[in-house]
Formats: sequence, C-alpha cells, structure tokens
Amino acid sequence: MPPDPPPPTRPPELLPDDTIDFGVGLARLLGGTARSPVPYDVAAWPPAGTPAGPFRLEPVDPAEAERDLTLLHRWMNDPSVAAFWKLAGPVEVTARHVRAQFEAGHSVPCFGVLDGVRMSYWEIYRADRDPLARYYRAHPYDTGVHLLLGGGGDRGRGLGTLLIRAVGDLVFDNCAPCGRVLAEPDVHNVPSVAAFLHAGFHFQEELALPDKRAALMVRDRAPRDGGPGSAPPPGPPGPPRPDLP
Repeated sequence: MPPDPPPPTRPPELLPDDTIDFGVGLARLLGGTARSPVPYDVAAWPPAGTPAGPFRLEPVDPAEAERDLTLLHRWMNDPSVAAFWKLAGPVEVTARHVRAQFEAGHSVPCFGVLDGVRMSYWEIYRADRDPLARYYRAHPYDTGVHLLLGGGGDRGRGLGTLLIRAVGDLVFDNCAPCGRVLAEPDVHNVPSVAAFLHAGFHFQEELALPDKRAALMVRDRAPRDGGPGSAPPPGPPGPPRPDLP
C-alpha cells in the first residue's frame, strides 16, 4: 500500500511576536539568515539578451532585507499574484517564505532585472531535492522555476513567455548536468500554463499536490540543442480547465 502523501510544508515561525517594526524587524527577519550551499551560482550567471532588453537574475540579499522584502511584499499583495502564491498579508509572511528558500539548501530566490529594472521574482531550485520529487518521476538535476511578474503593466504583453524562455536558456547554459527545466503552475492559472507552452515547455501530467492541482510543465535540453524530438508535442494542453473543482 503506497504511503500517504506528505503534509504541505510550512515555513518556520521566525519571531515570537506577530508583528514587526518596518526597518528593524526586516533586518531581524532576514539579516541573520544562513545561506545553505546550493548548486546554482546564480549571481555569476551572465545576463541573457532578449528582444525587450538584457535580462539577469539577481539573488535576494539578506543584507538588504528592507529593500528586497519591501518590494517583494508589495508584489505578493497584488490580488493577481496572491490568488496563486497565497502569500498576501503582512511583511513577515513574505519574509518567512524567503527565509525558507534560503534554509532549504536547494533553492535560490531572485529578482528578475529587465533592462536595469526589477520587475519579477523567481525561485530557481533543484526539483529532484524538493518535496515535489515525491509526486513525479524525478531525474537528477531537474531544475524547477517559480515566477511572478511584479508590475501589472508587464502582464499580458508576452513578457512572461519571453523571460521563461530566457531563464530556461540560462539554466541550461550554466548547469551542464541539468537535462530538464520544470514548472508546476496551478491548472487554473491558464495564462501561466500558456506562457510555459509558448516558451517551449510541454505538458507532461497533472499532479495532485497538497496545496493545488498542478500542471507539470517540462522543457528538455535536447529540443533546445537540436537533438532528437526537437519539435514540441502538438496540440493544446489538457489541464487548464476553469471548470475543475
């Protein structure tokens, strides 16, 4: 009999109190964060050229807690973002999430900087070391991505597709053992699923995760490098069905 699925993980409580003072509290929340070794030296990755301008990933800096968390907290409270990230609320909610990324040891939280402007948030993580690996057949060095576009004006203009493709290229260019880049957007997040499809990913399967039903999207290294199977599977995906319960 297969084991019961693990319960959803929750970031640990960071402070004994429920509220923090903006400025002092942010430094307490991230200033002492220990960075666990991760397999990606994202800070050393060169920028990617895109039709919208140069794009680079800039890791969140615990030493700049007030600057970084203030911006990310505002984005997490955007209703369009909160609907799927579920991190709306006071700034300590954002800080707990970011600190959990640092402490996990396999995830790098980053800002996406397009033409010199911070406009998105990304998590680049080893999917084969993540709890996600319990729900699909993981390959060594599978690399997962989570993202959000921070400015409402940047949505609906094709930037998501453009940047997803650029980040996939950066992963393949800078992580030689990685053969697949993965994402697992909510099946109800139709624009996100569509952006991954247009960026060269294909729908592999639907996953019943503890907190959502997810579309496992996969981009293989071989199609990008012109290897066998270079054409993506034809036809629209099955999962983004708004009528799902």
